[in-house]
Amino acid sequence: MFRVKKALNNNTVIAIGADNQEYLLIGKGIGFGKKVSQRIEASEGCMIYSLFEYTERGSAMDLVKGIDPVFLEIAEQVLKEGERVFGRIDWSILFPMADHIAFAVKRIQGGEQISNPLTGDIQALFHMEYNAAACIRPILKERLGVEIDEHEIGYIALHIHSAIENENVALSMRIAGTVRECIQLVEERTGRTIDVMSLTYNRLMNHVRYMVARVLKGEELKLDMNDYISENFPDAFKLSEIVCGHMERYLKKPVNDVEIGYLAMHIQRVLAELE
Repeated sequence: MFRVKKALNNNTVIAIGADNQEYLLIGKGIGFGKKVSQRIEASEGCMIYSLFEYTERGSAMDLVKGIDPVFLEIAEQVLKEGERVFGRIDWSILFPMADHIAFAVKRIQGGEQISNPLTGDIQALFHMEYNAAACIRPILKERLGVEIDEHEIGYIALHIHSAIENENVALSMRIAGTVRECIQLVEERTGRTIDVMSLTYNRLMNHVRYMVARVLKGEELKLDMNDYISENFPDAFKLSEIVCGHMERYLKKPVNDVEIGYLAMHIQRVLAELE
């Protein structure tokens, strides 16, 4: 049982629970005709969110006060699609995602065109997240008459990724940026372009992705293959040393020497397949 504090619109209510904490309730018609202090039950299919949460952009309560409830409903629809695809999701991402969507729509309506240089990498790195995020395109078109492009969808995909991997959006962007930098370096050194849709690209990309995550978390690989790789594949090993040095400068974190050999194995595969 909840007590209505404020009906934001027909489908969204701020209410006080039995524990005296404030919650956001989103459900079809839940706010229609509701009065302050009126007692209500959460209907079937109604989603309940604690407003006691703190996000990267501040408290959930403060965010809710500044967001048009339509964007909370849209964010919920996107997260439901994420949950359908992944089976689990951290619903606390609702508030920063709604906030982001609100600003995205404001930019679009104001004729501002953003460019996300990592869109292609996000599509490849977080393929399923991107596909889930793309559900927002018909939703925004139907509800607000707004056309959203792939760059904005890429940013929303990062929110979905953070909701399933407990990895904040800034870190996801950092990983995507580092992957792009490292693969560009491999392309420059080999003089060959790697097709972003190819299996070769995806193997190398995923290795660099998890390598970056290990570096940022301070995790270390146990098996040292550097002597074997440097002796048998010297060109790949030298290129791997360059990439790892570049990664250290980009991330401002030390890269364990053991990583060089593992990355060199993947680079060697790329070199072999590009011949």
